[in-house]
Formats: sequence, C-alpha cells, structure tokens
Amino acid sequence: MQYASRRGVLSGSAGLLLGGMGLAQAQTPEPRSPLTLNIVDAAGNLALTQKAFDNYRRAKPRMVSRMVFTKAPAPEVPGKIKAQQDAGRLDIDMVIVGTDALSAGIQQGLWAELTKTHAAALPNLQDIFLEPAWRMQGLAQNQGVVVSYYPSGPLLEYMPDKVKTPPGSAEELLAWAKQNPNKFSYARPANSGPGRTWLMGLPYILGDKDPSDPMGGWDKTWGYLKELGQYVEYYPTGTGVTMKELGEGTRDMIISTTGWDINPRVLGIVPKEAKVATLKNFRWVVDAHYLVIPKGIAEERLRVLLDLTSFLLTKESQAYTFDEGYFYPGPAVKGVTLDMAPKESQDAIREFGRPEYDKLIAETPTELPLDADKMVLAFRRWDEEIGARRTK
Repeated sequence: MQYASRRGVLSGSAGLLLGGMGLAQAQTPEPRSPLTLNIVDAAGNLALTQKAFDNYRRAKPRMVSRMVFTKAPAPEVPGKIKAQQDAGRLDIDMVIVGTDALSAGIQQGLWAELTKTHAAALPNLQDIFLEPAWRMQGLAQNQGVVVSYYPSGPLLEYMPDKVKTPPGSAEELLAWAKQNPNKFSYARPANSGPGRTWLMGLPYILGDKDPSDPMGGWDKTWGYLKELGQYVEYYPTGTGVTMKELGEGTRDMIISTTGWDINPRVLGIVPKEAKVATLKNFRWVVDAHYLVIPKGIAEERLRVLLDLTSFLLTKESQAYTFDEGYFYPGPAVKGVTLDMAPKESQDAIREFGRPEYDKLIAETPTELPLDADKMVLAFRRWDEEIGARRTK
C-alpha cells in the first residue's frame, strides 16, 4: 500500500529532457512500429517517476505509443515473472523494484544482464551517480539500474503528545514498548522499506558480531526482535498501514524513513506535528529503486527499454524524484537540486521537510543493505521466527 502523491509537473519542453542524453541513446534504432510497454511498479516508484515516463512517451512517439502501468506487491512479482518465463508468454517489459524484489529475482535468475552487456547504450553510471547510489548499483550484479536513491533509516517516528521523551537507545525502546504494549509497530520487512531498513540497521545499533551475516552474525538482533515482538500486536504487510495507524492514534510510535516521514505528513495521513528520533549507534542503511528487465524480452523492445532507462537518468528526469518527499531526497544522479524540481515538490519539502535531515545525512555513516542472497535469507528467517502468526 502506497500513499505517495503523483502531483508535480516539471517545467520545460521534452526537448530539454533530450539534451542530457548521450550519443548512443540518441541513435537507438526505432522499432518497426511504436511499442506498447507494460511496466510493473513493485516499489511505489511511479510516485517519483511517472511524469518522466510520460515525458519519454511524448518525446519519442515513434518508439512508444503507449505505456501500461500496473502495481504489484514486491513478494508477488518474482513468482509472476517466473511463471510467464516458464510458459514462454512474457508480457512484462520492465519492473521497478526495491532491493527486496531485486534480490529475489537475482536469486531466481529472472533479470536480464544490462550494465555490462549493454554498457554502450547507457550513460557511464559511475560518473553520473552520487557515491552511495553507485555503491547501491553494485547490489544489482549488472542486472538492474538504480533510478532513485535515499539514505532511508531506520528512524523512530512518534506523536509527541503521546511520547514525551523518545527512546534514545535500543534498550530504552524495548523498555518503552514493554510499558506501552501494542503501541509500537513496524511492517513486514519483505514488503516494507522501513521494515527492512529496521531489520538491517539493528545489527549496527546493537553492536552485533557481523552485520553482513544474518544467519551467523545477528544473535543479538534476532534475540532483541523476539523480545520486542512480545509487545507488538501484529505486523502489517505494508508500511502504509503503520502510517495510517500512527495517524489515527492506534500506534504511538513506528519505524520510519526520511521519505515515509515526510510524504504521509504532506498528504495528511500522519499529523504534521509528528516527530522523528534516532537510536544510539544509528547508521543510515541506504535504499534505492531499480529498473530491471525480465529475461526473454525481444531485442527490438530491449533497445527501447535501454533508451528509456537512459532518459530517466537525465538530470531533468531525476528532478521529479523529489516528489513530495516520498523517497527524500530521491535523485540518484549528481547535481540534481531541489530548485530544479516542480514547484509543488519544492513547496512540500520546504514545509514538511526537517532541517535536521541535512545534518544527519552529512554526518552519519551510510551502510549498504545486505546482498541479494543474504537479504532473502534474512527475510525468510524474520518471517519464520518473528512474523509467524502475527503478520496480517
């Protein structure tokens, strides 16, 4: 469930957007007839990029006549793709994924190799990406391209009228949850950005043996989550439910991220006066959205999809990713500033953003999420040991 808005129109012509494209992209052969592209969003990313996709269609009418967008929960996408591939009836051209579906698809061998085989059709990613976004690109194992990036979390979000003094450490959070049963919540990590950021951030907060090894190095983390779970009523299957419950007063404190803090307050789902806090030993566990292409796409379609990918990485397209703070900041590409974004984005972030984020982003170390195989193992272990019988 996603709450992010799609509002905001970037000024300027489609021709301006084409200006950022390299020679290889500009010379992409046109298909025999304009294509209808089927794009699945499994990350809530269209809130950030819908306008840029639409601009591509308008700018390249001889390439694309129509784009059909559908949304799907991340855990369902790999199975759907695999079933179509096994049946030889692939009708999905591109999927926008978070690290969850990216990892599952890599593990199952679903995604086409892009950045090595087709490097000439794409910009030089290392040159254009922000440093943490370039590090996130490595998680794709050449099978996807980062399209948006943010430092993520994990953050505590709370209502100050209910929580007078927020917990400052993991121990204090546990004590607070014990004193206030069912008033703390987070969503299932396999389908929640804040949930998985919390899962992967805890080993750093708790000083676990090896934050990169969920099976052998997270003894403190798994023990802590089991104990904390005694005071959690249930685990929603999506982040949106936790935001709704915080806004309605069912919960007093939830796990959040920069974007999930800002955007639901912009949209009125969470009261504007909600506050955020970090725990002792906090580090950013960064996050990104990726464009992936299923194996089996016809060459003619693949050429257009690569051209589209390059278009979405221009500075003009990237400026849309500020949106209304949903993936704050949002751009993966260097040199994209808030004053380049639509006025609606600028107004929303200036009103609902937090000055302390700039300081936190500048001063707090960043850590990459788990790699694909280990993330799948962490999700499975959480489902079996923590979420069982309490997820709905």
